Amino acid sequence: MASISREPNGRRTVQFIGADGKRRSIRLGKVAQRIAEAVKLRVELIIASKLAGHAIDDETARWLAQLEKPMADKLAKAGLIPERGITALGKFLDDYVTQRKDVKEATKEIWSQPIRNLRTFFGENRDMITITEADAEAFKQYLIAEKLASTTVQKRLQFACTFFKAARKRKLIPSNPFEGITTVAVLSKDRQRYITVEEIERVIAFCDPHWRTIVALCRFGGLRCPSEVLSLRWQDVDWERGRIEVQSPKTEHHPGKDSRTMPLFAELRPYLEEAFELAPEGAVYVVGGPYRESALTAKGWRNINMRTQFERILKRAGLKPWPRLFHALRASRETELARKYPLHVVTAWFGNSQRVALKHYLQVTDDDFERAIQGGAESGAKAVQNTVQQPAAPERSDEQETTQAPDDSGACANSDDFMLELAGSQGGGHGIRTRNRFPGI
Repeated sequence: MASISREPNGRRTVQFIGADGKRRSIRLGKVAQRIAEAVKLRVELIIASKLAGHAIDDETARWLAQLEKPMADKLAKAGLIPERGITALGKFLDDYVTQRKDVKEATKEIWSQPIRNLRTFFGENRDMITITEADAEAFKQYLIAEKLASTTVQKRLQFACTFFKAARKRKLIPSNPFEGITTVAVLSKDRQRYITVEEIERVIAFCDPHWRTIVALCRFGGLRCPSEVLSLRWQDVDWERGRIEVQSPKTEHHPGKDSRTMPLFAELRPYLEEAFELAPEGAVYVVGGPYRESALTAKGWRNINMRTQFERILKRAGLKPWPRLFHALRASRETELARKYPLHVVTAWFGNSQRVALKHYLQVTDDDFERAIQGGAESGAKAVQNTVQQPAAPERSDEQETTQAPDDSGACANSDDFMLELAGSQGGGHGIRTRNRFPGI
């Protein structure tokens, strides 16, 4: 695949056919034959990896990392490796973040964490072409040694894979060493907490009107906090039809995910009506005030500390603050609704996928156990009753056995109950809001 030629003056040249089929040369100068043989071997291995679309082997990667710049420049000129400096890890990461105009500043802020890890572990000037799968595995072990949660390790490895995938698309590296490097994300049950209606009503009793609205939107509406709670406008609330158009800053960069429609739940309506009555004339947002003014920055929803005040409220209510304060409220509501409605309906209301709902939101509660126990007891009682009554069946007349028409009244009653429940959830019986505080809307 490659050969060594020797000129009369003692200079040696490695000649080869590149992956593109063109003949190229690397002039080594006056070097020993064994050095020329070593270069020839590495050239062949690099070409083979390019043709196969695989990463270069670890030994060749180390050899490239130790090359002096003049020799590295010759390999780059021959088209074997990218020009040194272009594939320096730190420079590439900076360029990649700057060029991504399609992501939010908040996302770039999250990227800064795995980028910091990569720079610390590999070094600012590490040539990306020399990073192998073994190096990527070592990076994973480095993250684990930092005592990060398994979900955090998994996410940072995914980001690293994304960065190197972009480098491969730009043909800066032959393959992605992080492809297939992952870890099992174990979700800690200790960080999940189902907040009962009784608990949240106890909390609301210690809230001022401003916080009553926030808590109700999170627990009874399932809105994300702070982004969706602070983005909700009065014009988004359709009192007559019993619906709310939820603006979703978190998912707005996905096509068709900038907003979603959910019911104006019966549990939520009284709190929104109270907030509407207390709102100043011409108010635009359901939750205004200092939180919204300080939270929305160029980098997204930042510089806001709702957690501290909410923890104070919980302590006044005699409750111990739970992990993931606002997420637990949203997850509790989704768990509650998933018992009543099909999951595809609930996730459409909540703006997440069924996979995410099952993995991060839905929980098994004490009520589930109680309902299962009660259901089992009732089934057992009916079975015993049927067993006791069975011997008396032959004494019935044929007419009694054959002329009894099927009773479908139960199905009608269930349908009526469902329609009444749905009407209640959409605000049926509350009347149409006639007060117009926003002329022209």
